[in-house]
Amino acid sequence: MKYYILFGPPGAGKGTQAKFMVEQFNLRHVSTGDLLRREIANKTPLGIEAQKLIENGLLVPDEVVVGMIENLFTSERTSAGFLLDGFPRTIRQAQMLDELLKKNNEEVTKVVSLMIEDELIFERITHRAQIEGRSDDADPAVIQNRIETYHQKTEPLIEYYKERGKYEEIDGNQTIEAVAESIATIM
Repeated sequence: MKYYILFGPPGAGKGTQAKFMVEQFNLRHVSTGDLLRREIANKTPLGIEAQKLIENGLLVPDEVVVGMIENLFTSERTSAGFLLDGFPRTIRQAQMLDELLKKNNEEVTKVVSLMIEDELIFERITHRAQIEGRSDDADPAVIQNRIETYHQKTEPLIEYYKERGKYEEIDGNQTIEAVAESIATIM
């Protein structure tokens, strides 16, 4: 099994590029955001708690996210691999993922990182809120908190995966098609 991580700040185009990668490379898309939104829509206890955290720009506890991902890894093995979108977000999560994969003598195949500037993050997230009706994308204070959280907690993953020879960076400021072509060359 292959295990790809799609990485980048909020609004970098991960969801858009994930669709291309899933079709092109026969991967199972694993979006922690989608998993959590499903729990929220179903008003499960996890969903209710997650909604409170997300509305305040906070992250859901690692153990919950890892548990959801482990369930998917064991139950859905019909594709060539998995594309993790929105996970890991911290060094601790990356270590938890490594431990999870190591149990089956597997490892992360590659990290594909879409990079954009902070100003563009605001523009894209605000636009997404209007199109998709996502309340978690509408509040500028929440957006700013998500950007700061990304810089403080998620950006250190760049070095973590560079040290392991797994990191590939793509300029996310390009057109959707150009980003997809850049991804295809490194897969």
